[in-house]
Amino acid sequence: MTVDITTLTKRYGEHFRLFVPTLHIGAQERVGLVGNNGAGKTTLLRLLLDLLQADDGTVQLDNEPVQNTFAWKEKTGSYLDESFLIDFLTAEEFFYFVGNVYGLNHDATHVALDPYRSFLAPELFSSSPPYIGDLSLGNKKKVGIVAAMFIKPRLLVLDEPFANLDPGSQIRLKSMLKSLCHEHQTTLFLSSHDLAHVTDVCDRIVVLHEGEVANDIVTSDMTLQELEAFFSPEA
Repeated sequence: MTVDITTLTKRYGEHFRLFVPTLHIGAQERVGLVGNNGAGKTTLLRLLLDLLQADDGTVQLDNEPVQNTFAWKEKTGSYLDESFLIDFLTAEEFFYFVGNVYGLNHDATHVALDPYRSFLAPELFSSSPPYIGDLSLGNKKKVGIVAAMFIKPRLLVLDEPFANLDPGSQIRLKSMLKSLCHEHQTTLFLSSHDLAHVTDVCDRIVVLHEGEVANDIVTSDMTLQELEAFFSPEA
């Protein structure tokens, strides 16, 4: 799926303005979004998913404006925060609910979840599983990410997917993201504060600074060093 952003503007009073003149993400690209707190990363992702109304400009997915169409939603998986979860369901109940929303029956959802079961906590599939609302932050994050991935979306949007995960899970997640994009031609757009992880996973890095795109870098062996220099307090 392609992403095209044109003159996208979102204002919050007189104190902050997100402005992206133009941004194109090609089909099957893996693009990372980095920036300090308050740079506008989550705002941009919410505008992309039509969860916020822009003050100006457009977001198009496969050349269709997000606010005018619904077809893109059937091909998009996303997890931005805990509001995407349903606390009073168990993880399995939630997965089957998500599968049903995306047109997967019970058996198809069960099969689609198989590659992700070892990433999730074993107790989620026990005889007396906890409700999502009772899970730790890390396990909630895993449930949300898996729910966005197992449907094999053409576009996957994630906000800080590595936060609250233990080191082993972070490494496993990087492998899962690469596999999904390679095997199912998924376009990936994720934000992260972890510069090492995002440069390892993504083909391009978009740097947001105070609401504007400060750089758009094709990932190379020097990218991590460039990003560290940009965000260095001495820079």
